[in-house]
Amino acid sequence: MALRAIWKGFLKFGSVSCGIKLVNAASESEKIHFRILNRKDRLPVKSTYVDEITGEVVETEDQMKGYQLEDGDYLLIEPEEVKKLKQATEHTLDVDETVPLASIDQRYLDKPYYVVPADAMSREPFAVIREALAKKKAAARASIVLYQRGREVVIRPYGDSGLMMTTLRNANEVVSEKSIFEDIKAPNADPEMIEIASLLIDKKVAKFDPSGFEDRYENALIEMINAKKAGRKLPKPAAPPKENVVNLADVLRKSLEKEGIKPAAKSKSRKSAAASRRKSAA
Repeated sequence: MALRAIWKGFLKFGSVSCGIKLVNAASESEKIHFRILNRKDRLPVKSTYVDEITGEVVETEDQMKGYQLEDGDYLLIEPEEVKKLKQATEHTLDVDETVPLASIDQRYLDKPYYVVPADAMSREPFAVIREALAKKKAAARASIVLYQRGREVVIRPYGDSGLMMTTLRNANEVVSEKSIFEDIKAPNADPEMIEIASLLIDKKVAKFDPSGFEDRYENALIEMINAKKAGRKLPKPAAPPKENVVNLADVLRKSLEKEGIKPAAKSKSRKSAAASRRKSAA
């Protein structure tokens, strides 16, 4: 069953435009969701808005938006006033610029959407825009209004005939790597241990295949639910890891043994290099 389009409008690339639809490329509908229950009667409860002073429930027709001012008072915003803020980007993806695909920082990529032609007439201009981006290995940057919020996006070729639009995080939403890595000293790892770790990497090389991904927490939830339904004992929690890395070389060698890999013998150059390091340290 085809997924429902969450947005319909136009993709405009210079003087070329075509009708498009956006479809969610990711969904969490298959995840386990819990309802909040009243512990006393086990019936579902629902959330309501209550007056902070009186504690009384405020019905939907009596609710409105407000912007808090510096003095603590509120500026009232009517729904009709928000609806009047029509923007061109509500119905048009107007390409502002193109950027090389390789230059896009992955940290800024947020939520993906498939972009498809809205009708038969839009297929040809859609294909022209897509193939031009693919030829130049470029992505188009544009702005759009989704769910009443303006968002920056990039649009890039995807698959053999489609486009992918991904919303972008703002610069102030991304944590600078300097604040995270500044205390990490420059690497000075032992070449022998690097080679052992490289052997482990070679042993575990595989093709990226999301179909084999497994949500272990979700599986644990299902196992717990099935046990409760059947009246069985609940599964025991996983034991926390106990092993501390005391000798990294030994740990790496044990990992090789588990994978059935025989490490190469030390070369004379490696032995002399290790001896030099020990002498320098002394």
